[in-house]
Amino acid sequence: MNTRTRQLTYGALIAAIYVTLTLALHPISYGPIQLRVAEAMTLLPTLFTSAIPGLFVGCLISNLWGGYGLADIVFGSLATLAAAFLTYRLRKNIWLASLPPVLINAVVIGFMLHFQANEPLAFAMLTVGGGQALAVYVLGIPLQTILRDRATKW
Repeated sequence: MNTRTRQLTYGALIAAIYVTLTLALHPISYGPIQLRVAEAMTLLPTLFTSAIPGLFVGCLISNLWGGYGLADIVFGSLATLAAAFLTYRLRKNIWLASLPPVLINAVVIGFMLHFQANEPLAFAMLTVGGGQALAVYVLGIPLQTILRDRATKW
């Protein structure tokens, strides 16, 4: 398999897994208090550049079912794209690379929930940030570590 095909396949697979996890866990994936388990994959850009578009597409498709409309589809997906790109740029240090998905989503999704669902801004930012921190630090770092050790064999 050539490199371009491999990258496209990895990106599509990441998007499909993101959508599947998000929709399968719908009750906890959306809203002011959320734990989007699929966000554990936001550290994959430290291993694969193809994870950047894969995460963006997966988030965009997932947000079609989120219930917060066009604002979530556009801004939520762009937040994931920005976080994935910054995670890639900070890939040499997993702790720094973990910050963009948490901070960007806390701010962007916090604002979106404030304007779309009339949630208090500080509450929305704290709860989204907390859910992101759990997904990234508790699930994402171990996932990244396991895959990092195996990625060189792919």
